[in-house]
Amino acid sequence: MTKANVRARAGRTAGASETRSAVKVDGAALAQRLDETLPRLDTLEARLVAVSDAIPGRIAFSTSLGLEDQAVLHAIAATGRRFDVFTLDTGRHFPETLETLEASELRYSPLKIRVVFPDAKDVELLVARDGIMGFRQSVEARKACCDVRKVRPLNKALAGAAGWLTGLRREQSAERAHVPFAVWDAEHQLVKLNPIADWSLEQLDAYIADNKVPVNPLHAQGFPSIGCQPCTRAIAPGEDIRAGRWWWENLDGKECGLHNRPKPKEAHA
Repeated sequence: MTKANVRARAGRTAGASETRSAVKVDGAALAQRLDETLPRLDTLEARLVAVSDAIPGRIAFSTSLGLEDQAVLHAIAATGRRFDVFTLDTGRHFPETLETLEASELRYSPLKIRVVFPDAKDVELLVARDGIMGFRQSVEARKACCDVRKVRPLNKALAGAAGWLTGLRREQSAERAHVPFAVWDAEHQLVKLNPIADWSLEQLDAYIADNKVPVNPLHAQGFPSIGCQPCTRAIAPGEDIRAGRWWWENLDGKECGLHNRPKPKEAHA
């Protein structure tokens, strides 16, 4: 290889490195542009195409297989764009949730849903310390369980991604009332995207019905929000839609740690 070729290759490598660095540095600006652009697009499919066109690199979609995420999954399949779709298997799911996973892969084949598991040793140490149902003894113990079974596996799955797609909606709870369409996630160093942030439950239900999207049968049994089986119950009429999650705790701030969000005024900081 000549010296000229070596210099040319070095230049190309340096240029690629500079481009990647520029994307990282400009992540907040990119998120702000998408936050302004996405609500102007009429369909979920158009929003996902815009996301795919705007963000270089891997865009991960973490699905809980709930109503919102099933709608996003359907739109992903409809666009034909490549997204890294995965779900977290905590080891405590309802059988119906696993059946929904299978039904979704059959419906949207060849699209595959990658299953991410917690570290077995972490789970063993957690149970040895707190007991098999220790998460009900305190908020701290519950959050420790969520950390081992959800947060750490999520962090591992998101490593190296340029974008993170979710099904968060503002109507879901008071804590999610200010969810942006896009925001720079400094912790994970990527753009976090919530393409149905502004959807009402009526819009969501209509989209699912019109497209015959497979849904978890527990939704029809009073479970609007479905998590781990020991931590989720059906809700009564008039209750907050997340009242069935960790029902033994106070209503305020009931999150597992997957979606820690900045305050609205700091969304693009």
